[in-house]
Amino acid sequence: MTIDELRAKAAERQQTCSQIKKMIVSRLDLEIEPDWITDDQPLFGRGLELDSLDVLELYVAIEAEFGVALYDSEMAVFGSVSRLADEVNPALRATA
Repeated sequence: MTIDELRAKAAERQQTCSQIKKMIVSRLDLEIEPDWITDDQPLFGRGLELDSLDVLELYVAIEAEFGVALYDSEMAVFGSVSRLADEVNPALRATA
Protein backbone atom coordinates (compact mmCIF):
# COMPACT_ATOMS: atom_id res chain seq x y z
CA MET A 1 0.00 0.00 0.00
CA THR A 2 1.42 3.40 -0.94
CA ILE A 3 1.57 6.44 1.34
CA ASP A 4 -1.15 8.12 -0.72
CA GLU A 5 -3.41 5.11 -0.29
CA LEU A 6 -2.77 5.17 3.48
CA ARG A 7 -3.60 8.87 3.62
CA ALA A 8 -6.79 8.34 1.65
CA LYS A 9 -7.82 5.49 3.93
CA ALA A 10 -7.06 7.59 7.05
CA ALA A 11 -9.12 10.47 5.67
CA GLU A 12 -12.00 8.12 4.89
CA ARG A 13 -11.86 6.71 8.44
CA GLN A 14 -11.83 10.21 9.92
CA GLN A 15 -14.84 11.20 7.81
CA THR A 16 -16.80 8.07 8.78
CA CYS A 17 -15.98 8.54 12.49
CA SER A 18 -17.04 12.20 12.30
CA GLN A 19 -20.31 11.22 10.63
CA ILE A 20 -20.97 8.62 13.35
CA LYS A 21 -20.24 11.12 16.15
CA LYS A 22 -22.64 13.66 14.66
CA MET A 23 -25.28 10.95 14.29
CA ILE A 24 -24.88 9.85 17.93
CA VAL A 25 -25.16 13.40 19.28
CA SER A 26 -28.09 14.25 17.03
CA ARG A 27 -30.12 11.05 17.44
CA LEU A 28 -29.59 10.79 21.20
CA ASP A 29 -30.01 14.53 21.73
CA LEU A 30 -26.78 14.69 23.72
CA GLU A 31 -25.72 18.06 25.07
CA ILE A 32 -22.12 17.77 23.90
CA GLU A 33 -20.21 18.65 20.76
CA PRO A 34 -19.54 15.68 18.45
CA ASP A 35 -15.82 16.49 18.50
CA TRP A 36 -15.72 15.79 22.23
CA ILE A 37 -16.21 12.11 21.49
CA THR A 38 -12.92 10.39 20.74
CA ASP A 39 -12.71 7.58 18.20
CA ASP A 40 -11.73 4.98 20.82
CA GLN A 41 -13.87 6.25 23.70
CA PRO A 42 -16.17 3.53 25.09
CA LEU A 43 -19.80 4.26 24.30
CA PHE A 44 -21.06 2.40 27.39
CA GLY A 45 -20.03 2.50 31.03
CA ARG A 46 -17.48 5.17 31.77
CA GLY A 47 -17.50 6.39 28.19
CA LEU A 48 -20.62 8.13 26.94
CA GLU A 49 -22.72 6.15 29.44
CA LEU A 50 -25.20 5.02 26.81
CA ASP A 51 -27.87 2.54 27.85
CA SER A 52 -29.87 -0.17 26.08
CA LEU A 53 -32.53 2.27 24.87
CA ASP A 54 -29.81 4.41 23.31
CA VAL A 55 -28.52 1.33 21.48
CA LEU A 56 -31.96 0.67 20.01
CA GLU A 57 -32.05 4.24 18.73
CA LEU A 58 -28.57 3.81 17.25
CA TYR A 59 -29.60 0.57 15.50
CA VAL A 60 -32.30 2.52 13.68
CA ALA A 61 -30.04 5.51 13.00
CA ILE A 62 -27.20 3.39 11.58
CA GLU A 63 -29.52 1.53 9.24
CA ALA A 64 -31.10 4.79 8.07
CA GLU A 65 -27.83 6.67 7.60
CA PHE A 66 -25.44 3.95 6.44
CA GLY A 67 -27.79 1.25 5.12
CA VAL A 68 -26.23 -1.31 7.47
CA ALA A 69 -28.44 -3.55 9.61
CA LEU A 70 -26.93 -4.55 12.96
CA TYR A 71 -28.22 -7.35 15.18
CA ASP A 72 -28.12 -8.19 18.89
CA SER A 73 -25.26 -10.61 18.30
CA GLU A 74 -23.13 -7.69 17.09
CA MET A 75 -23.19 -5.62 20.31
CA ALA A 76 -19.38 -5.51 20.37
CA VAL A 77 -19.44 -2.98 17.52
CA PHE A 78 -20.82 -0.44 19.97
CA GLY A 79 -17.55 -0.61 21.91
CA SER A 80 -16.34 2.62 20.31
CA VAL A 81 -16.85 4.95 17.38
CA SER A 82 -13.89 3.34 15.64
CA ARG A 83 -15.48 -0.13 15.89
CA LEU A 84 -18.74 1.25 14.53
CA ALA A 85 -16.83 2.84 11.64
CA ASP A 86 -15.30 -0.54 10.76
CA GLU A 87 -18.76 -2.09 10.75
CA VAL A 88 -20.55 0.52 8.66
CA ASN A 89 -17.61 0.89 6.25
CA PRO A 90 -15.84 -2.49 5.89
CA ALA A 91 -13.24 -0.91 3.58
CA LEU A 92 -11.75 0.72 6.71
CA ARG A 93 -10.79 -2.56 8.37
CA ALA A 94 -7.06 -3.05 8.66
CA THR A 95 -5.53 -5.46 6.21
CA ALA A 96 -2.44 -7.49 7.03
